[in-house]
Order: sequence, then structure tokens, then C-alpha cells
Amino acid sequence: MAQVLDRFRLDGRVAIVTGASAGLGVAFAHALAEAGATVVLGARRLDRLQELQRTLEAAKRQALAVQVDVADPDQCGKAVSEAMAAFGRVDILVNSAGIGTAVAALKETPDEFRRVIETNLNGSYWMAQASARVMQSGSAILNISSVLGITTAGLPQAAYSSSKAAIIGLTRDLAQQWTGRRGIRVNALAPGFFPSEMTEQFRTGYLDSQLPRVLMGREGDPAELAAAALFLVSDASSYITGQTLVVDGGFSIT
Repeated sequence: MAQVLDRFRLDGRVAIVTGASAGLGVAFAHALAEAGATVVLGARRLDRLQELQRTLEAAKRQALAVQVDVADPDQCGKAVSEAMAAFGRVDILVNSAGIGTAVAALKETPDEFRRVIETNLNGSYWMAQASARVMQSGSAILNISSVLGITTAGLPQAAYSSSKAAIIGLTRDLAQQWTGRRGIRVNALAPGFFPSEMTEQFRTGYLDSQLPRVLMGREGDPAELAAAALFLVSDASSYITGQTLVVDGGFSIT
């Protein structure tokens, strides 16, 4: 019988991580590589991906940088094809690419709203669809939602909150379609406040105003979220599908 800690290992598996050019996507890539996975790094900024690839390779991990705009379904398919051409398989997808805005609902333009939905929601769907077509039974997809998909936090976030709430519904439906028929588990993470490019613009004043709602009294460490991601894509969670794990220090229950 395998030891409990062995269930967290990803040796021999290939993982695609989108949004891997900065922030939480970088943390996810490091965690999966540390657990033994070969990591395909996807984002629009190729130079940053290549820098991360060199960092992982210097640590004796295998990685590949692939430029992709997840809002374009053709580019999503091409990214998966490049992963297959390089490594012959895709076992894990972490849908971490995302953007956000803070625009009052009466001022938000159609283009501003659509841009967020096309990246956060549609992009997650296109990447999941392309990956599931080549995944074998035992594979795992992890969608990154947000605590703002289940509560509010004092900013005008109609587009972002809508996209992240929709990802929770998408996760449930894809799990229902693919787990029983194809053996692909689909789960989601709903992070609270973690340092990232997206949250940096709100750091002064806003985060201070929200921290009293966080029972742990601080923002999260990206390594804490990456550990939760590793759990959900590894065999440690082999009997879990269609679920959303909230990692927010208690923010959503206050």
C-alpha cells in the first residue's frame, strides 16, 4: 500500500498551468514541479514564462514555456497540442489565468465586462475543453475561482465576481460530465486575499479595510494556496470532484 505522502507526488505527470507569468500561477508551477510534474507554462508574456522555465530547469525540473491567450480557443488548442508534441501526454490542468477590474456597474462598458468574462470564464472553459480531449482517466483539472464568487468585498466587481461565480458552476458541470465517463476529476479553488499582480493595485487602503474580516488577520501566503492546489490535482484528493475549496483565512464566513 502506498504511503500517504506518496499520494501527493506527481512524478511522470505533465501539468499545464495558465497564468504562469506572474503571481499565483508562478506559485502553482513551482509547487507542481517540486512534486515531480513536468510543467507546461502558459501565458501571454512569453519572456516571463521563459524566465520561469529557466528557473525550474536550474532546479532540475522539466518545463516548457508556451505563449497563449486563453480568451482565444484556437490558441488554447495549440497550447495543448504543443504540450502533447513535447511530452506525449497531459495529466493536469490548472486554470490560473485571470484579469480583474474595479469599475462601477453604471460606468462599466460592454467591452470592459466582456474582456473579463472572455479571459476568466471562457478561457477556463476553452483550456479545459482542449485538455480533456487528450487527457486519460485519472487526470485532474483545477479551476481558479475566487472568494468574490461567493461573497462581496467592498469594491465594484460585477464582471470579476460574475466570472468567478460562473467558474464554480462550470466546475460542477464539467465534473458531472467528465468524471464518470472519462475519469477526469474537476475541482476549483476559491482564494481570498493573496499577493499578486492583480491585488497589488488595491493594496493601499483597500486591503487594510478588509483585513478585519479575515479571521486569521492577514493575507495568505501563495505557498499556502499552492499546497491546496497540489492536494486537488494529486491522488491525495482522488475521491473528490466537482467541489470548490475556499482558502481565505475565514474571510467568507464573517
